[in-house]
Amino acid sequence: MYRHLLIATDGSQLADKGVAHGLAMAKSLGATVTFVTVSEPYPIFAWGGALAGYSAGDELAAYQQESRRYGKEVLDKCKATADAAGVSAAVVHVEDKRPAEAILELSQARDCDLIVMASHGRRGLGKLLLGSQTAEVLSYTEIPVLVVR
Repeated sequence: MYRHLLIATDGSQLADKGVAHGLAMAKSLGATVTFVTVSEPYPIFAWGGALAGYSAGDELAAYQQESRRYGKEVLDKCKATADAAGVSAAVVHVEDKRPAEAILELSQARDCDLIVMASHGRRGLGKLLLGSQTAEVLSYTEIPVLVVR
């Protein structure tokens, strides 16, 4: 049925449920997995006022370094879990993109046939204010998505 699963994670406890569910599914199907975590662009409003440019470069560099460190930590954990389960897995850290955009692009580039991701299931005003990467993926994908809550 499914041969290649894309499992998105941000390293949170909720995302860990998606990782576990996706790995269990991949193992039972004999599918391969690509794990993805995404680091969003440095927030433009963080640049501050006219004189902020002097320190903004250092802040940007620190942000990128921490994003890479955290992304590696998250993906190393996923890879170790997949290896322990006997599931063939690759890892990808996408930098400077919105998560939904990166997930959609990677699912096409890697020829995935299922996206697995977690969602808080926010509704109403909370969904509008906070946005939902899962809802965006669901709106634009051409392949099935398994949402874990």
